[in-house]
Amino acid sequence: MVDVSATGGSSRELSPEEEMQIIHSTSMAAEPLTKVGDTFCLISRRWWEKWISYVTQNKTGGTNEGSSSDHHDLGSSNTPKRPSTIDNSDLIYEAASTNSTMGIELHDTLVEHTDYILVPEETWNQLCSWYGGGPKLDRKVISCGQSQTELSVEVYPLRLRLHLMPKGDQCAIRISKKETIGTLHKKACEIFQLNSEQVSIWDYYSHRKHALMNDLDKTLDDANIQMDQDILVEAIDNGGGCRNDVQENGFAKNESTGLIEPSKTNYPVLSANKNLPKNNNSEVSQLQNLSSAIKESEDKTQTQTPVSVGVSTRGSSGGLTGLLNFGNTCFMNSAIQCLVHTPEFARYFREDYNQEINWHNPLGMVGELALAFGELLRKLWAPGRTPFAPRQFKAKLARFAPQFSGYNQHDSQELLAFLLDGLHEDLNRVKHKPYIKSRDADGRPDEEVADEYWANHIARNDSIIVDVCQGQYKSTLVCPVCEKISVTFDPFMYLSLPLQSTTTRTMSVTVFSCDGSAVPTTVTVTVPKQGRCRDLIQALSTACALKNNEKVFLVEIRNHLIHRFLEDPLMSLSSIKDDDHLSAYKIPKSMKNTKFLQLIHRRQELETGNARGTTGWKAYGTPLVFPVSCDATITRGDIQLIVHTMLSPMLRTEPVSNSEPDDDSDSKTESESRKLPLKLVDGNNACIDLSVGEERTVRFPSSSMSILLFIDWSPKLLKKYQTHYLEKLPEVYKYGPTKKTRTEPLSLYTCLEAFLREEPLVPEDMWYCPQCKERRQASKKLDLWRLPEVLVIHLKRFSYSRSMKHKLETFVNFPIHDFDLTKYVANKNNSSRQVYELYALTNHYGGMGSGHYTAYIKLIDENRWYNFDDSHISAINEDDVKSNAAYVLFYRRVKTDDNGS
Repeated sequence: MVDVSATGGSSRELSPEEEMQIIHSTSMAAEPLTKVGDTFCLISRRWWEKWISYVTQNKTGGTNEGSSSDHHDLGSSNTPKRPSTIDNSDLIYEAASTNSTMGIELHDTLVEHTDYILVPEETWNQLCSWYGGGPKLDRKVISCGQSQTELSVEVYPLRLRLHLMPKGDQCAIRISKKETIGTLHKKACEIFQLNSEQVSIWDYYSHRKHALMNDLDKTLDDANIQMDQDILVEAIDNGGGCRNDVQENGFAKNESTGLIEPSKTNYPVLSANKNLPKNNNSEVSQLQNLSSAIKESEDKTQTQTPVSVGVSTRGSSGGLTGLLNFGNTCFMNSAIQCLVHTPEFARYFREDYNQEINWHNPLGMVGELALAFGELLRKLWAPGRTPFAPRQFKAKLARFAPQFSGYNQHDSQELLAFLLDGLHEDLNRVKHKPYIKSRDADGRPDEEVADEYWANHIARNDSIIVDVCQGQYKSTLVCPVCEKISVTFDPFMYLSLPLQSTTTRTMSVTVFSCDGSAVPTTVTVTVPKQGRCRDLIQALSTACALKNNEKVFLVEIRNHLIHRFLEDPLMSLSSIKDDDHLSAYKIPKSMKNTKFLQLIHRRQELETGNARGTTGWKAYGTPLVFPVSCDATITRGDIQLIVHTMLSPMLRTEPVSNSEPDDDSDSKTESESRKLPLKLVDGNNACIDLSVGEERTVRFPSSSMSILLFIDWSPKLLKKYQTHYLEKLPEVYKYGPTKKTRTEPLSLYTCLEAFLREEPLVPEDMWYCPQCKERRQASKKLDLWRLPEVLVIHLKRFSYSRSMKHKLETFVNFPIHDFDLTKYVANKNNSSRQVYELYALTNHYGGMGSGHYTAYIKLIDENRWYNFDDSHISAINEDDVKSNAAYVLFYRRVKTDDNGS
């Protein structure tokens, strides 16, 4: 026991009751808390509770004075012992720096009433005189709040890093945000031993000069200086330029640069509003109220903690509270900030939503996720601006979603998807989900089927998340074999849009006219590098002035033969290599039940390896294609006429040479010119000579859609045609010195159109066709049918494969205002305009598996954008919102007259 002289000079041992009375009197002397500059001290809650138990052991409350029940047997083993010396070691770093610029450093994430209790300095001095110990952790009272009339204890003064230029020294300091710029200027001069006239200081946020801090009477709070901000201390000469001879007798390098500095994003700024307890009837109540967190909930405490740290936004309604990063948690912080700044959620979770919690939903988290999120949202919308460490929320998250446990970087969008789904299940108003079997559309009107699907969905899923974020797709599947069409209407929580590369690609294709209207021409078109076959066909159709009754038939040529028909409009252009050769044929659009004649050119060439030097017929040039009807009767003469027509544009109009003898008569020459040396391959792979028996009917093979037809070009025949049009087919892309491909900005509308475009299902996700009774690689088409109040759009920047992970840095030009989706909604009965406005987005900087997440958020009441970078919040211009880091976009429906709102 410690002997003290605190009761009139006599040195004796105080009883617990006497200690309690003295502390009560010192705490009452500090009330009311009305003076800026008063000093309070932190005491470890662990020690404080021991002392409270000790001094209240005979005052358990509720009994009449003098009752025997007021007293405990002091010898009982249950009697609280007098605590040992005051021990605040659990509040500070073990290797606390005693450097005069920083003092004793508190742990970064202390919470009042959870980790420490604040007491007036007089109370601390009295306790210390009895028990000793420490260290003393004293803090000042400052004014705060929107009107600057509220009082708060500044538990964590600003921590700033000073950068001396041009020398390069650094030093971390602690300074109250209520100190003036002049005080900071003076401290900087003292630390670096500089003459005040030689120094200018700058707001150096993100290592960029933002503003010269020359208003010496302005406070750091009013200058928007925030926790962990960089300050540039610029040494200048008398002429105003930077000095090169800064004194060398300032801080030694090992002192000024060797300070222990935790990671930049891990600094907290916690502060506490100390409205000390009012006078109660009993001394026990006084002391128990002095440690109010022992009896009060943390939620109530937080709402009574108005602290303003960081951005100065006088008159704002809150919402500028940062989240501490305690180890790669920026992915979580950015998603949380976007959700809590969704106005519908902010209103809902700040009201009483307990009656909507579904405690027994097996798909939910027994309400714990909803409660944790609601508590976190309330703290972030509390009147103060103290950055908060969401440790309890992350612990809940890790419990229900182990994939987000630990301190590795994760995907912010994946977390967002989990939170939306988890909150929905925790808040699902449907306590007992009915079993409902969806009916097939069976040709019923889309409106009827869509409403039925939505009603079935709401019968099982009804929550604030559904109210705000869920929309409805129309999904159409077509079987590639039996052409069975299946239409369903499915809910969605967000849209994941692909980012097709905006890099374009030039492709050269030789276009042939089958009707003899034009000579073959090579057309070079520009298509998206990651486009599809239909993009190439569309570009070719435009480039060669295709008629309304024509279409383009595209093939790949190899070794003078057709290697493959490029019929699938959804085929990726990446499957066509730069050294491939493509041909396109204009054919009638209206023909049905057709086969294709493939006219393959042959000429005589010397047989390789033949000692006698004999010649043989070898394929050369580019095949021609012509469609023929399977229903029509076609003779050998008809085929002769077809080939004549195809070759007619290449027929020479003038004689090749007058010197060559021609023994044939004119009539004989004319006759032979009509009968080309054609050979047709029949179903038995036998060649039929079509130069004789022109009236005979040709029977086409039934097993194949294409019919091989050879034309043997004799030297004499070659002289009658300009066959160079058939030769030297160009490559798709010729390597060589060319202009660099230009990258065009990618519109968000383009991404949406790519998402809604018809696509074949991937092989591992094939559809079971109810008509074929087989799994089929069906084509799938999505349409927007019902849009939500808040539309969340995920830009698919990350791609994964077995061997590689890749991030697309593509800049997407997304609208901030007037994002009009009216024409993309398939439900034409809804005549309302569907217009949205951006209010939040997450950004990702850096590469895969690392990088950094931030959020840009518009405070709608202020009509102003802010950058939420973990605990650091700063105002930004709307023009700076768009960047190639944008990852998840949050849009709200604009209320217009024609949508009834």
